[in-house]
Amino acid sequence: MSLRERLEVNGRSPAAAVALGATADRRAYRDIKMRVHQLLLDRVDLAAMNNIPREQLRTELAALVEELLQAESVVINDTERKSLVRDIQHEMLGFGPLELLMADPTVSDILVNTARQVYVERFGRLELTDVQFHDDAHLMKIIDKIVSRVGRRIDESSPMVDARLPDGSRVNVIIPPLAIDGPIMSVRRFAAKPLTIDDFVRLQSLTPAMAQVLQGLAKAKTNMIISGGTGGGKTTLLNILSSYISHSERIVTIEDAAELQLQQPHVVRLESRPPNIEGKGEITQRALVRNALRMRPDRVILGEVRGAEAVDMLQAMNTGHEGSLATIHANTPRDALTRLENMIGMAGMNLPSKVARHQIASAISVIVQVARLPDGKRKLTSVQEITGMEGDVITSQEIFAFRQTGIDANGTVKGYFSATGVRPRFAERLRVHGIDLPESLFDPSRHYEVAT
Repeated sequence: MSLRERLEVNGRSPAAAVALGATADRRAYRDIKMRVHQLLLDRVDLAAMNNIPREQLRTELAALVEELLQAESVVINDTERKSLVRDIQHEMLGFGPLELLMADPTVSDILVNTARQVYVERFGRLELTDVQFHDDAHLMKIIDKIVSRVGRRIDESSPMVDARLPDGSRVNVIIPPLAIDGPIMSVRRFAAKPLTIDDFVRLQSLTPAMAQVLQGLAKAKTNMIISGGTGGGKTTLLNILSSYISHSERIVTIEDAAELQLQQPHVVRLESRPPNIEGKGEITQRALVRNALRMRPDRVILGEVRGAEAVDMLQAMNTGHEGSLATIHANTPRDALTRLENMIGMAGMNLPSKVARHQIASAISVIVQVARLPDGKRKLTSVQEITGMEGDVITSQEIFAFRQTGIDANGTVKGYFSATGVRPRFAERLRVHGIDLPESLFDPSRHYEVAT
């Protein structure tokens, strides 16, 4: 007799019986899984598990579960038995209920809103899943397993943490008392196979003309900032642009949480460190940028500029480290420039506004704006060249843009890409580096409609 056959649903309407049966079925299954899991924990030497090859451990765990089910006289059907074995393996070896979501290549974000609710993002849209944890204590066990692997800890005295999974996914956790309803965890995932510029063209995130220009800028060692909102695709685009850096160059990357997936052979990866429980030992991005300049880099790539490190990054760009790249949170290129100016102020240098702006204008040549549109799709919405200063104002000119014209009945954004007709000043720099840009790339009459 299966779990469902043991459920009492008599006296209900057919629809109510099905709903009640499904709920009770899940509850009974969870109860059995918890009982078997606890029995396993009582019998298995967790320390010895670390010395057993993973595949052998999976096989032995499956055999142990089968043995326990027989010893406990648990009556379940074959489908439930296979699911139970798989779920116990995930609990012991992986991330419990999240393991199936982690294995799904279409899932880009996993958002755990307490033990009772888990959302995922697929193709730019949020979806509520049927994944649940037993309770907050169960969720906290999974969280502890994640953060302990990277040498971090989380408790009431340190209720926030950033961590990184073995596959490079970024994890943020915040727990009570800061999170009122229970533990909250966000997992930002990255494709096992990094996207390429051709993928961006195929997905209509940019046009072939824009791709050709961006490739040329990266190869010609042009200082660029990638601007955009959360989830807009900044890091993905940064990965793509960095793929055009010559394999003969020494690259130093600096990040708060390592996300970049550079393919070059000569890459030095640096990661900042938060303070310990005593508030000591913090290593900031600014300290890493300063140290990186003593490491003989050909290029410095800053995962995200968000504070006083902006000063050192701009000085590096101005003192021979051409071709440096960084991302910044901003809704428009103009907002990105304003944020950079504010960050210079955070460094405590008390520079006059005109001097700070002049430093920005001298260091940065191009700002690339990316955005996630209402339909969840990412687009490269603007490419702007910094042309210098006029009085106290940084001047720029837009080279390419995405123009939104509306939204269709399915909620899909309609619009087109086009050049503005301005031939950029950086075309001469690219020509010197052997990269000729045809005049047709900047023809404003050529529109690239976004297919629905």
